[in-house]
Amino acid sequence: MIRYEEAKDLQRILFCLIERLGLNHIDKDRIKVIRSYNARTRAYARIYSLPSAVRYALGLKPIYVIEVITEKYSMLDEEERIKVLLHELLHIPPSFSGGLRPHGKYVNEKIVNSLYRKAELHLCIESNE
Repeated sequence: MIRYEEAKDLQRILFCLIERLGLNHIDKDRIKVIRSYNARTRAYARIYSLPSAVRYALGLKPIYVIEVITEKYSMLDEEERIKVLLHELLHIPPSFSGGLRPHGKYVNEKIVNSLYRKAELHLCIESNE
């Protein structure tokens, strides 16, 4: 059975990434990070958004949830953990519309590695300790 919990430590790291990269289009009040346990997936993390029809019916603005798969994510070193979170952030379009960017032109390993080196994102881990 899958279990979820808030990941406030990862939320702080995510906010640091958003600030260091100047991702001003991301509303930090509408993005959450959770940990899952016992999820059956090959992924290290996943990002979700509520479908437009559901948001409309509930009167909600766009919201994003990043799920970190604990069993997989915890096996990574610090650099790879940051890169996983960065990868998930890249799925959020500049419009912050509730949609998700697919893998390809804007979400790929080359971009993740480039941003990681450029912004010294390892400092987000160190400032969270």
